[in-house]
Amino acid sequence: MNNPDESTRRAFLTTGILGAAAIVAGSQDAAAQQPPAPPSRPTVCYSDLLPYEFRTRLAQRSIAYLPLGTLEWHGEHLPLGSDAIQSEALMMECARRFGGIVMPPIHLGPDSSELTADGKMLLGMDRADTTTPRRQLDGSCYWVSGGVYAILIDAILTQLKRAGFKAVFADGHGPSRWSWVDGISDREKRFGLKLFGVTREISDQWQSQIDHAARNETSLVMHYRPELVELSRLPQNRADWPQGVAGQDPRDATAAQGKECMEKSVELVRQLFTRAGLLG
Repeated sequence: MNNPDESTRRAFLTTGILGAAAIVAGSQDAAAQQPPAPPSRPTVCYSDLLPYEFRTRLAQRSIAYLPLGTLEWHGEHLPLGSDAIQSEALMMECARRFGGIVMPPIHLGPDSSELTADGKMLLGMDRADTTTPRRQLDGSCYWVSGGVYAILIDAILTQLKRAGFKAVFADGHGPSRWSWVDGISDREKRFGLKLFGVTREISDQWQSQIDHAARNETSLVMHYRPELVELSRLPQNRADWPQGVAGQDPRDATAAQGKECMEKSVELVRQLFTRAGLLG
């Protein structure tokens, strides 16, 4: 005959085990239903900042960084947004180290242009000696006249001053870089801002975006966004030069070289800011 006390004990244990299992399962279900923790946000980018973060960063260092990007052919191996990817990533590194806020890239820019006899417009690398035959390269979608570009830059500077910035560093796509540098002196007087770019004092040492889709730019994109680079798209025969590529052979590019070029350029920005009294 079973002992009543033993039966009671067994029933209690069974109930307890099942109950504990139910509690664990319920906890797991509840955890699964909880929303994931929000990812950490890149708080140096203007468009990602909450107002209090903007106020804090602006008070710490009132420098705006303006990436001059395009949407442009950069060989078969690089993304069309390579200019913006490189300039924005460089400026994010500067902002993390020196303070300031990175503006969204401008994807419009001036460039050399030519109207062909059959009425087609060739822009930038379409007209280069490395493009044979000269033709419209796939993906370029950025061109505005120099006058329109100047108006756009002036409008941005007006808003940056209104937002409270005291200094602006801008760089990126080659013709956009040159347009910016040529206008620095005049714009400083008109806007009362301290403006920086790849000016003559640092241009010989500058190591960011100094070719077109060649070894320098390819190395930089390999450092910043390696998943976007496909060197296998380039001709395997070294005697075949890649279309629309100007500079040293991109097939020799490495992410390590990209990091080295970035570091040299970031250091030049630090020197510019230090000489201007923006950094201690």
